[in-house]
Amino acid sequence: MLYLASQSPRRRQLLEQIGVTFRIVDVDVPEQRALAESPREYVSRVAREKARAGLAALEGPGAVVLGADTEVVLDDEVFGKPVDAADAAVMLRRLSGRVHDVISTVWLVSRAGEWTDTSLSRVRMAELNDAAIAAYIGTGEPFGKAGAYAIQGHGATLIEHLDGSHSGVMGLPVFETARLLRARSLIHA
Repeated sequence: MLYLASQSPRRRQLLEQIGVTFRIVDVDVPEQRALAESPREYVSRVAREKARAGLAALEGPGAVVLGADTEVVLDDEVFGKPVDAADAAVMLRRLSGRVHDVISTVWLVSRAGEWTDTSLSRVRMAELNDAAIAAYIGTGEPFGKAGAYAIQGHGATLIEHLDGSHSGVMGLPVFETARLLRARSLIHA
């Protein structure tokens, strides 16, 4: 049985979109980047810790847990989720008119082993003035989103160009996830 170690409605929706049957396992993993840890190592570690925490919470030999993490990275700085409107405005001002990376890593963990895959996307955000930033923050969408935007919602209007995985920027790279699940015979074709 596949379990998703996430409360993210986006991750649930993306798994459902590809016809995956799963259950949710609730985990609480601190998301704090370690000193000298690269953004890619950080994202991978957090995703792996989520999957491992999910497996530890389950009983039975057949459980397979999917953990994922997605972060926005600009100039080697990881932009997490904004704590408030002012923090969201700072993030959006810094991303305005610039290209940033979105790293999305998935881990599958079971008692038989661990497997991973990563999606790296490059996103160019449009130039945003203060009025555009305030209007977007007013939608409420930036909260709970890495980098203070949601590409699947109103935030799509802020994105000039995407080179990479749309679903990866949303929070779960569907191609990479499906490849992992197929390799473990958790989905077919």
